[in-house]
Amino acid sequence: MAYELVLRAVESARSADSKEVVIVTGGPGSGKSVIALSLLGELARQGRTALHATGSRSFTQTVRQVAGHRSPATKELFKYFNSFMEAERNGLDVLVLDEAHRIREKSVNRFTPKRLREDARPQVDELMDAARVPVFLLDEHQVVKPGELGTVADIRAHAALRGLPVTQIDLNAQYRAGGSAAYIDWVLRLLGLAGDAPIRWNDEDTFAVEVVDAVEDLEARMYQARAQGYGARMTAGYCWPWSDARNGQAIEDVVVGSWRRPWNSKLERKLGDIPPSALWATEPGGFGQVGCVYTAQGFEYDWNGVILGPDLVARDGRFVSRREFNKDPSFKSLKNVSDEAFDRNVRNIYKVLLTRGMVGTVLYSTDAETREFLRSVVPSGH
Repeated sequence: MAYELVLRAVESARSADSKEVVIVTGGPGSGKSVIALSLLGELARQGRTALHATGSRSFTQTVRQVAGHRSPATKELFKYFNSFMEAERNGLDVLVLDEAHRIREKSVNRFTPKRLREDARPQVDELMDAARVPVFLLDEHQVVKPGELGTVADIRAHAALRGLPVTQIDLNAQYRAGGSAAYIDWVLRLLGLAGDAPIRWNDEDTFAVEVVDAVEDLEARMYQARAQGYGARMTAGYCWPWSDARNGQAIEDVVVGSWRRPWNSKLERKLGDIPPSALWATEPGGFGQVGCVYTAQGFEYDWNGVILGPDLVARDGRFVSRREFNKDPSFKSLKNVSDEAFDRNVRNIYKVLLTRGMVGTVLYSTDAETREFLRSVVPSGH
């Protein structure tokens, strides 16, 4: 439906010389990126001018590498949200905005020329103006960083100021997690993002959840999954410092007791067998490092090991955030990020981390009371 809706909107905009905004919402694995790439391919075949854009370096570079393999022209179809500051108004037939929950307030950064910096408009306006049919694909529960403004309300408000019609469709029929809508609902309720209270998880034929009492056990489960032919990754909340590599070696910053592992690489090139930052989730060498939300978001792997750090712990049967334990520089300024905004973002961060797996998720918390709580909502033996 979403795919056909966009194609009809493109034809209507061309024949009537009009403009229309399309919003496609959906949870993890509901097919947003499949729709995005399918549209791009079909529009190219029709001879339409169309581009794909995201706000994620990891996602864009991975898509360029896979879809643009041996084709420099195809790679040029994949841009970033901040690539449209000087775009011709309605110069494109379609602009497909994948991961639109990562739209930021402004496109400016430290590399932006002064002449553009002074007259910078809201990023959503730049994107909306660049095409006759801007298509926003998003999940509002994946806004994880201060300054990210990609919500349905934001997009609708900017469209209304321009007098543009908005058509919205919700992808609620399928999910990444083994086809399990129940798991997505369980995660949202667990983290206090939806529903009245956390509920017990019951494994399905297509998806399993486990809780372990030691981080070594979590890593052992990931090795076991790989031995069985599955893909696997470990991720964690941003609760440890993140050092630059030294002497060609990644620093083991993630420390739990005597267990130590490095974060995924910060670099844009390989570090020995360790892949560049943007390819951590997809290249085999990414196993063995701990990924963060910024490198995991937008990707999936079979088995998903998640380390819940001390910035989100369970107390009296509910999760509470503890800002003082978070090491993400984006959250360090008390002036710019309110406690309420931090609480919302950190819950969304763990929601993203918890929903990367397609076969199963293994959970470990550094906090004993939180491990006990997780045991209470995941049946004994899992």
